[in-house]
Amino acid sequence: MSLSKSIPALETIISQISQVVNPDFIDHLVRYLGTWSGTDKLFTILQYTLKLLIPLLNLRARLQYRAGLRTTVSSDAATRLGKFASTISDSRTLWRFWGLLPIIQWLISLERNPHPTKKILGIERLQAWSMMGYYPLEHLAYLASHEVIPPRLWSFSLSPGAMSIWSCRFWAAYVVLQIAHLREDWKHLQARTRSYRKAKGTSLNENEKVEVQKRWDAYWNELLINIANLPLALNWSMENGFIKSDVLVSILNLVAALASFRSGWKATALPSSSATEAIEPQEPTLDAIAATGYEVTD
Repeated sequence: MSLSKSIPALETIISQISQVVNPDFIDHLVRYLGTWSGTDKLFTILQYTLKLLIPLLNLRARLQYRAGLRTTVSSDAATRLGKFASTISDSRTLWRFWGLLPIIQWLISLERNPHPTKKILGIERLQAWSMMGYYPLEHLAYLASHEVIPPRLWSFSLSPGAMSIWSCRFWAAYVVLQIAHLREDWKHLQARTRSYRKAKGTSLNENEKVEVQKRWDAYWNELLINIANLPLALNWSMENGFIKSDVLVSILNLVAALASFRSGWKATALPSSSATEAIEPQEPTLDAIAATGYEVTD
């Protein structure tokens, strides 16, 4: 095909794509994936989707081998996907090397911004300090596992396995505290809903319904994330763990990642005209409270 013929064909393809793809969706996708959290969640979804595909590919290979359709019992595709998933995992750990900076920022903001209750403020302080333990230990474990730092520094042992376990214990503390946080959020949201109804009578107007629905949606999404993260954090906090199925670990990670991606997607959406007309809350909303938290997945 000559260049003069290929250019109009290419223009036709681009024109067709532009008609099918929603530009607002592309703008939203670029906006979200331009954030550190958005990129991490996307690669987490990809990583654990691959890990769920690997046993299926190996199972297919074994069945084909038994049926005489192939000469090897293992799947080459599964091996390659496993290497790709490991590369993603390693890269995600490396990308978290500046994760301590948002935690320091969070600690500062805790003392400057109002909180619904002193109990919530206390929980968030403990959560921030637990992350102050999580990140340095994870960084040291990563560097030691790649032999960037020596296995012993002065009189301190820098065992990657031990530091990883202690890092996950700090993460487990964060997750347990987040569940306690959600219990307080439940009380706060119930009280806010009742206060709306008392102020307006038995029913809410449309803007108030949207506001309350968004808060409850954020609450249930955050609860799902932490229900999935809790067994993972506890499992990785033990030397031998208690979850023996890699498939279950991948499923829990994928559920948490999908819910986190959904939360971030909603958070980066441009406000609608109805949302800008909604009433101004007198206290921090659940979205604002959850935004100060910090999600960690492995």
